Amino acid sequence: MNAEIIAVGSELLTPFRHDTNSLFLTSQLNELGVEVSFKTVVGDRMADLVGAARTALARVGIVIFMGGLGPTEDDLTREAVAETLGRGLERNQEFVEWLRARFADRGWQMPENNVRQADIIAGAEMLPNTRGSAPGQWVQADIGGAQRTIILLPGPPGELRSVFQEQCLDRLRLLLPPLHIASRELKIAMIGESMADKRAAPIYKKRTDVETTILAGTPGEVQLHLRARADSMEEAQNRVDSLAAALEDEFQDALFSSQGESLEQIVGYYLQMRGATLSVAESCTGGMLAERITSVPGSSRYFLGGAVVYDNSLKTKLAGVPPLILAEHGAVSRPVATALAEGIRERTKTTLGAGITGIAGPDGGTKEKPVGLVILALADGVKTEVLERKFPGDRERVRQWATQQALDMVRRKLI
Repeated sequence: MNAEIIAVGSELLTPFRHDTNSLFLTSQLNELGVEVSFKTVVGDRMADLVGAARTALARVGIVIFMGGLGPTEDDLTREAVAETLGRGLERNQEFVEWLRARFADRGWQMPENNVRQADIIAGAEMLPNTRGSAPGQWVQADIGGAQRTIILLPGPPGELRSVFQEQCLDRLRLLLPPLHIASRELKIAMIGESMADKRAAPIYKKRTDVETTILAGTPGEVQLHLRARADSMEEAQNRVDSLAAALEDEFQDALFSSQGESLEQIVGYYLQMRGATLSVAESCTGGMLAERITSVPGSSRYFLGGAVVYDNSLKTKLAGVPPLILAEHGAVSRPVATALAEGIRERTKTTLGAGITGIAGPDGGTKEKPVGLVILALADGVKTEVLERKFPGDRERVRQWATQQALDMVRRKLI
């Protein structure tokens, strides 16, 4: 069975608020074997709400509304669903008295508009809300001969989660046939999305029992999302794992994660597994590489630290880059990147030292050294690897590309 989630609220159509509830509901529904086919955001306008409800009820078996159950004039979800179904609203007097008592316990007089929260769609079940004043509602309806389940949930995240878990999960389990969804997330480093799809498509197109989606993640990362539905979790997982194995064979070392881990997590795993430590000297990335590494809990076990060396004098003072090399080759050069990596490693006594220098832009580029040029080095005390890359995008993306490349250099060194 498929579902649609409808987020109600004009504020969700502005740049200032975003919907997070649907992520929770999607996860919960997937565990029940329900695929979310559509997500809709609609403002607080009656005609739009009715239109969204009619469209959803025509195409999926479960429709969940989030929000619009409060006491104000623009809380119209109850009214819109009732109109769509051709049903009236019935005021639950027992709930009205509960509301009045709730306000009285707090020493407040209840505004009369709060009684609207006691309006229940004819034939619906009221779903108690233990964390707020707006109850949810559960409606079963026949739409053109097809059975539909309609769920109305309050908008505040804590209330929505409570009502769904306490009141809806068991009802859905009784309603739904047993079905399970398994998923895997594979991640590939430093291969473009189109090239990744060109290589992956001949493999996943043969597997119609697994849904495959290719997404571009952060710069320098492509994600392959695999999903399969089956009567048992074991069967669904076997389908996903079989396709994942074939894709892993295709991408080999470029595939750095098969369970959704970030590249910085994977680098941490390898450093710990090898008993190795890392330090960094960053110029154009301004500490972004260190920030990514230290975003992983427990990174102090393998990351000792480093230096942000924008000015040439600090490249010399903190990372030991000889002034003569800077004068002869310039700050953005292979010799300087090499000296940064070797110098920071030597000064911190780590297993590996990484150095990054480049021109992130938007200014500062030349014909010989354009904006986007980044030179990276990785030293291990025996050999220093150097990569020269020209990354696309604005300043932020160039810096993100550079840190992704640096992390991938460390990963490849350790595998």
